[in-house]
Amino acid sequence: MPVSVTSSKLIYDCLKDVGVRLMSALPETWLVHLIRMAEDDADMQLVRLAKEEEGVGISAGAHLAGTSSAMLMQNHGFLASVNGIVSCAQLYRIPLLMLITHRGEFGERDPWQTEGGGVTEHVLDALRIPYTKLDSPDHVSKRIHKAHTLAQSASRPVALLLCRDLMWEDA
Repeated sequence: MPVSVTSSKLIYDCLKDVGVRLMSALPETWLVHLIRMAEDDADMQLVRLAKEEEGVGISAGAHLAGTSSAMLMQNHGFLASVNGIVSCAQLYRIPLLMLITHRGEFGERDPWQTEGGGVTEHVLDALRIPYTKLDSPDHVSKRIHKAHTLAQSASRPVALLLCRDLMWEDA
């Protein structure tokens, strides 16, 4: 499988380092290793979702219980979660760390991924959600730490876009 185990491990370790102890996700190709790592880690609670918007409520509940969380999803899952993000996380000032696989960029092989990938940044901008791209291992730790800090200090959603150059190992 060309999804990078090394990059996934780097991301996972950084999430644990900032104190994330609960992750929510649906199965997605680029997230397969992150989900497996959470599943195999006794110190991490993995919540498998039926739809991505449920993750907003899971993260809100985790926050109210004093647990730091992260939502893992792809572009289309983010788009499907907008109602929950606006009507829960933004309205009630819930720290929401979102890791979104940024499908549809240059090199995308799956045509069904291109439309969602093409509008994700525009929707984040429209919702005034700060975001940055993770496209190189060199800045993963720093950007995850900064994103988590902002989400917590501003009590708001923050997004990290997991890019092809980080997540994929072309053969």
